[in-house]
Amino acid sequence: MNASLERAKRSSMSSNKQGDQLVPTLDQLKGSSLLIDVRAPVEFAQGALPGAINLPLMDDDERARVGTCYRQKGSDAALKLGHQLVSGALRESRITAWREALARHPDALIYCARGGQRSGIAQQWLAEEGLEVARLKGGFKAARQTLMRVTEQAASAPSLVIAGLTGCAKTDMIKALDSGIDLEGHARHKGSSFGRQPGQPPTQINFEHALAMDLANHHAPHVFEDESRRIGSVEIPLPLWQGLCAAPRVLIEMPLEWRLAQIRRDYIDDLWTQYRQSYGPWLGWSLMRRQLVSALIRLKKRLGSARLERLLQLQQQAFEAHVTTDDSQAHDGWLSPLLSEYYDPMYHYQLRQSEQRPAFTGTWQEVLAFVREAVDQQRQSGDGE
Repeated sequence: MNASLERAKRSSMSSNKQGDQLVPTLDQLKGSSLLIDVRAPVEFAQGALPGAINLPLMDDDERARVGTCYRQKGSDAALKLGHQLVSGALRESRITAWREALARHPDALIYCARGGQRSGIAQQWLAEEGLEVARLKGGFKAARQTLMRVTEQAASAPSLVIAGLTGCAKTDMIKALDSGIDLEGHARHKGSSFGRQPGQPPTQINFEHALAMDLANHHAPHVFEDESRRIGSVEIPLPLWQGLCAAPRVLIEMPLEWRLAQIRRDYIDDLWTQYRQSYGPWLGWSLMRRQLVSALIRLKKRLGSARLERLLQLQQQAFEAHVTTDDSQAHDGWLSPLLSEYYDPMYHYQLRQSEQRPAFTGTWQEVLAFVREAVDQQRQSGDGE
């Protein structure tokens, strides 16, 4: 009934009706059917299939006890303990939860870790109630492999990477393109020391799954923003990252004042809106301020103590002016030197170190037009399908 039991011999299930098992497909994973995850909550929290709901056969404690029994006494004893732990009213409550989900979604599918004991038992209990439900063959593991194949295929498909100095609105361009893949959106992080967003970031598994679904829903060539492999708390899957490093780049060039306005919108105005909506005005303001101060302090090693102290003072003045006038433009006082003295020189250095030269360089609108034309031509040639 837990992950270890699913490796036990299938003969222990001989009294259970096997029912239908479906090989995981992209259509199933795209949300055409509700997915019911019967694994324990701790497993679900680590990562699940896109759009799945967690209605476990066993809770975390029950799963742990069965796992210990399996290791000490074997599969038969563990299976017996599992049925003892989930019996009577508790068993009925688990079945009721599944029944209610199936009443809302009659075509729902169930899965466990490997398509073995837990989903098989859930399927059998429902069959005894007169409800037929299919389960994913191979469970979570097989479905995850299906999603990871999508990412691996995308890594070798035609793609473009949009590069540019901080504040060039690269993410806006990604969102404006029907071929754009928003890596930062999936990571819930804007990709710099200041890029943290309110709320919990995704787990690595959930990030990979959401990214794979996005890739599956868009024909190549895909367009990505130039990113480090790590975005916040997650990493771009290695095959895709290697593909992006080799992909042609286009470069946006915009003046400092234009970029300052974008940075202020992204890292001040939008962030303030999110915190205010999530936590209310006074707590939201305090949390936003704390985040921005911490982000600046994290750059101490690269900025140096004297420069950091100067920027912190400018930042403090900006917060005071912002709260007094309700105008975020005061933040230009510390954002401007942060760009011109830190981010811009760092990016120019990285650009000089790169052996690859941009395929096209232009303003935001010029790059957008170029990318759209390049994508259309690639698709018309049939090579991007």
